[in-house]
Amino acid sequence: MDLMLLAPELTLVVTGLAVLLIGLFIPVGSKKILGFLATLGILAALALTVTSLGTEATMFDETLSIDALSQFFKIVFLVVLLLVSIASIKYTEGSDNTEEFFSLAIFATIGMMFVASANDLMVLFVAFELASLATYALAGFEKNNPRSIEASMKYFMIGSLSAALLLFGISFIYGMTGTTSIPAIAANAGGLVTNPIGIVALVLMLAGFGFKIALVPFHMWAPDTYQGSPSVVSALLAAGSKKMGIVAAFKVFIIALIALQAEWQMVFAILAVVTMTYGNVVALSQTSVKRMLAYSSLAQAGYISMAFVVLTPMALGGGILYALSHGFMKAGAFIATGAVVYMVLSQNKNTENPDHLDNFRGLGRRMPITALSMTIFVFALAGIPLTAGYMSKFILFSSTIQSGLVWLAVIAILNSALSLYYYARVVKYMYFLPTDAERVSEPLPYTIALAVAVIGVLAIGFWPEPFVHWAMEAAKVLIPGGI
Repeated sequence: MDLMLLAPELTLVVTGLAVLLIGLFIPVGSKKILGFLATLGILAALALTVTSLGTEATMFDETLSIDALSQFFKIVFLVVLLLVSIASIKYTEGSDNTEEFFSLAIFATIGMMFVASANDLMVLFVAFELASLATYALAGFEKNNPRSIEASMKYFMIGSLSAALLLFGISFIYGMTGTTSIPAIAANAGGLVTNPIGIVALVLMLAGFGFKIALVPFHMWAPDTYQGSPSVVSALLAAGSKKMGIVAAFKVFIIALIALQAEWQMVFAILAVVTMTYGNVVALSQTSVKRMLAYSSLAQAGYISMAFVVLTPMALGGGILYALSHGFMKAGAFIATGAVVYMVLSQNKNTENPDHLDNFRGLGRRMPITALSMTIFVFALAGIPLTAGYMSKFILFSSTIQSGLVWLAVIAILNSALSLYYYARVVKYMYFLPTDAERVSEPLPYTIALAVAVIGVLAIGFWPEPFVHWAMEAAKVLIPGGI
């Protein structure tokens, strides 16, 4: 067994522990260095993951699998963590809990990476909980902010419920198949099809993953959690934690429970339509930008869920590419909002609702780099051409039409058009409403994080071929022989 296959995860473990221990022995005024140390460790883990692309292996009695799918999602998680870490250098400035913040973010990502590699339901569950427990604490990081505490408590309670449902479902699957190995479950799934307990297990797994991915009606925690959490934490949750649920659902439903395809495929069709429609319709009336992005994130989860319905190599590749695109777009949008919140709080203006749309008025004049970045992100989320969002939607929607599910593609396209209204409203506030505010200094860490996210969004839009090929290779892990 070659432990070097886990070099990215081990690098993050060392980085997280080093940040935590060093933070205990340095004064508050010097803790800014911890952000740079964390970012350096994340870059090293990302470089190790990229250099190991193309590797295929199993570890620890085949409970972990290193393949194109796991490597793809590990890079998604590391990219999101990198953006969050860079922006958080400014966010945690002056905080006496800096080491806890970066360590929790790093260990949450380690959990996400092990979910991507999990080849066994128990490993997947433990990795889920590692990521979840860390993000529960991160959501309530602002201990003096009642909304942050509320966000953490709601996230914790709903997350605990979803964990219980998942574990209950796993126990039924183990009882019926005698194993928790994902490939072995697929090979012994005959009993699940003929026994009513199989349907019970399926319902429990759908509910558990529905909470993790924030599909309607299992979404109730997401808007309040995303709004109340610090913006950089919201970026990690929406762009990272949600993708953890998606890759786990890919493994469980498309590999382990493929024998029950007829049952879960129709459920995903209903969930996808309801989620994208509800998310977009409710987002129309939001005046909190973070809450608007939260409901937008529901809609994006609905789009990605179409891959479970279409279930062709092209559709799965489109869904996987969408995960990467959404990581750049959504993390960038929350970080841009975080920069605005930082500006508002530093000026002691509207501190009760610092992410209110009114605070984006004239942003193109006050914070031109942040405003331009936000414009690119929201237009990418809407699917405007030459952006990552357009390429992902084009592949996913095209595959839906090619498979004969024209009705589903039409609903998705109409929803995408509807979303343009509330995205354009943000741009209207930033550029077209009068303001007498003067330009303010834009925090450098936020600006660097935004620049990296913009490059990612535009690179996938202008030069999609390598990213599409990479996503298609990842999809082959799910359907090696095609469907």
